[in-house]
Amino acid sequence: MIVLGIETSCDETAAAVVTESREILANKVLSQLAEHAPYGGVVPEIAARSHLDHIDRLVAQAMEEAAMDLAALDGIAVTGGPGLIGGVMVGAITAKTLAQVLGKPLINVNHLEAHALSVRLVEPGADFPYLLLLVTGGHCQLVSVEDVGRYTVLGTTIDDAIGEAFDKTAKMLGLPYPGGPAIEAAAKRGNAARFDLPRPMLGRPGCDFSFSGLKTAVAQTVDRLSAEGPGAGELSAADIDDVAASFQAAAAATVLDRARNALAAFRATHPGTPRLVVAGGVAANRALRTALEGLAGEAGAVLSAPPPELCTDNAAMVAWAGVERLGRGLTDPLDFAPRPRWPLGDVRAEPA
Repeated sequence: MIVLGIETSCDETAAAVVTESREILANKVLSQLAEHAPYGGVVPEIAARSHLDHIDRLVAQAMEEAAMDLAALDGIAVTGGPGLIGGVMVGAITAKTLAQVLGKPLINVNHLEAHALSVRLVEPGADFPYLLLLVTGGHCQLVSVEDVGRYTVLGTTIDDAIGEAFDKTAKMLGLPYPGGPAIEAAAKRGNAARFDLPRPMLGRPGCDFSFSGLKTAVAQTVDRLSAEGPGAGELSAADIDDVAASFQAAAAATVLDRARNALAAFRATHPGTPRLVVAGGVAANRALRTALEGLAGEAGAVLSAPPPELCTDNAAMVAWAGVERLGRGLTDPLDFAPRPRWPLGDVRAEPA
């Protein structure tokens, strides 16, 4: 099988061609960072217009790089949600049009499922079941992945996602958007022990996350430092680096504590050596990956993570989810409705 994947759920316009033998024949991603940077975050209207301007060209480039005609495809996969609805609609309309004109099966892919299955694109040995730590700008979840379309959410954030916390902290520190890479770069220069920031939910039972309290503590720390600094409302370079390092350390400690509980719960129902998969944009954070490697060693688990380019939003993971679903006969009608919200637990495992 050869599947075209289309991704337009946030601020990356992407198209990719993937085969069932795990070959990525093309993976085109156009970032909108420069368009959104002046606003310190993604502006939905700007994102949707940019997708509309570029998606046809990206699809054409992907097919050219894959050295094949559209007629050679076995299916069209597209992110149908969750995401910014304007952008999701652009991708959905493009995919529906191609599927109808070409007479090809259409696969409506949940964006979170694409992240959940992405490890199987690069690791043939990543068999079901496994425990997924999904960390993105809008989601932070621990999920038991039983099979395609079969997910049990063990824990989720009760307020803010970890990626949002990274972005908001970066904004408070005057660091550029996107916040994740900026915080990680500053943290490398900083002293993580300087500020005793809270570790929300640490030591509590269960697997849920919370980051709003940590965000509030960062805001209070920044306000205090600004008032004490030599310039009105300004932070020193050392202050910025130390707050970034302290925040990153607190966020990582929180994630480790929740993942440790989830591993214990997963192991109770799945004997043997568990596989812990980390995916999503925040999974590209090297400090978090290193901490999770330590946890996996401590817990006797295997840690798997897609390469960074498959952790951030991309169409290769959408195409691969399409391959997985198409192989099981899970296709969708042309009139499926794009969804701004689509919990992973609501993803179906039966043909439409």
